[in-house]
Amino acid sequence: MRVHLPDARDAAEVIGLYGRSVRPPRRPDGRPWVMLSMVASADGAVVVQGSSASLSSPSDHEVLLALRDAADAILVGAGTVRADNYGPPARRDLRVAVVTRDGNLEYGDRLFSSGSAVVITTEDGPDVPAPITVIRAGRERVDLAKALIKLGSGVVMSEGGPQLNAQLIADDLVDELCLTTSPLLVGGNGPRVSFGPFGEHLRRMQLAHLATEDGNVFARYVRA
Repeated sequence: MRVHLPDARDAAEVIGLYGRSVRPPRRPDGRPWVMLSMVASADGAVVVQGSSASLSSPSDHEVLLALRDAADAILVGAGTVRADNYGPPARRDLRVAVVTRDGNLEYGDRLFSSGSAVVITTEDGPDVPAPITVIRAGRERVDLAKALIKLGSGVVMSEGGPQLNAQLIADDLVDELCLTTSPLLVGGNGPRVSFGPFGEHLRRMQLAHLATEDGNVFARYVRA
């Protein structure tokens, strides 16, 4: 991977750009460090026919694995779990926290039978079958700030979808964005990296690095 900013290098290891050493193990206020990991086309699309798979590449997959290795837990919306057919993570200690308001999940799938899944829902949300761990926070919608504290992880990676990302941004919970821009044009009227009914919020970020490989652009932003 070629790094262009902050210091130009012709070759850099992905683990050195995205591994555990580039971020604090925990925020000073005790809340987990939250990073968003997303891939988008050059014209801003994050899904093609309902999935992000065709936007990804081997280098993007390598970044995803490095970020998962740096995370203590994955945060993901129920729609993304269904669309991308999530299975259990390769790391047995890595938890996958699935956010759902209505409980529309297939609890018999591999992810939930593996023991890796945690369900995050509202206090008055649907029943979750034992022995799956459930975190309840908020009433009309999930209170992500409280849920993250209850999750008790140092570094949490959100893998979307866009509505979950939009809520994290609205609640000022995003500390880092790792965005891969794929050299593809998609068109259509699909969602972007964050998209949801939570209003517009300006959150200042600063560019930590910019790198390229195989036509893909890899940008890492951190909270200013």
